[in-house]
Amino acid sequence: MTEAQADVRVEPDAGVLVITIDRPAVRNAIDAAVARGIAAAVDRLDGDPALAVGVLTGAGGTFCSGFDLRAFLRGESAQIEGRGFGGLVERLPRKPLIAAVEGWALAGGCELALACDLVVAAENASFGLPEVKRGLVAAAGGLIRLPRRLPYHIAMEYGLTGRPLPATRAAELGLVNLLTATGEALAGAVGLAREIAANGPLAVQATLEIVRTSMDDAEKDAFARQREIVAPVFASADAREGALAFREKRPPVWTAS
Repeated sequence: MTEAQADVRVEPDAGVLVITIDRPAVRNAIDAAVARGIAAAVDRLDGDPALAVGVLTGAGGTFCSGFDLRAFLRGESAQIEGRGFGGLVERLPRKPLIAAVEGWALAGGCELALACDLVVAAENASFGLPEVKRGLVAAAGGLIRLPRRLPYHIAMEYGLTGRPLPATRAAELGLVNLLTATGEALAGAVGLAREIAANGPLAVQATLEIVRTSMDDAEKDAFARQREIVAPVFASADAREGALAFREKRPPVWTAS
């Protein structure tokens, strides 16, 4: 049965909870309501003993285009206290979470995918951290997690240029666990989730905890340092100019202020 909350649909099925960001008209951009919906879905995943694995995806052929810049311009936040952007990136569920990526996973959308434990992507998918093109910083874990998922120089290339990373190349680099035909990412992710769900639940959760805790403390420290660095950037005139230029479909005019 499919249920919905604030543009987020949840569908439990045979031990797997499919969480779908359902705002295709804005390429599944995240606003405050969606962040709350994802947080609630993650709580459900953790709280229901009948659920073993979560799958995060987007409706309409796009995973997620990141923070809704319209929400940014009206002063809205997509941060949840104690959980970070999208209600997820700074506090992961206690159970495995798989990203099923079709189309674009950009900015905060890419960071949501990077926060997941496994990534299944369609051949048409692309990842990217284009924040620098808007005078912003990828502060939802992208710059912390990307160099842990990719070689240093590759991570630096995509972080500094804002260039998109095609799923085929991401798979070659080890960022994607499973590459599928276009339109099949969700099916591939659910199949992988069911394979995990068939295993002993205590063993799965212990394995997940052991692998994650090899880097968790460092990630928490990195987020704290990052907040100090990026706060002046997000409060700058350039950040607003980047969002306005995007909305007005023109090149931004930077003032470094």
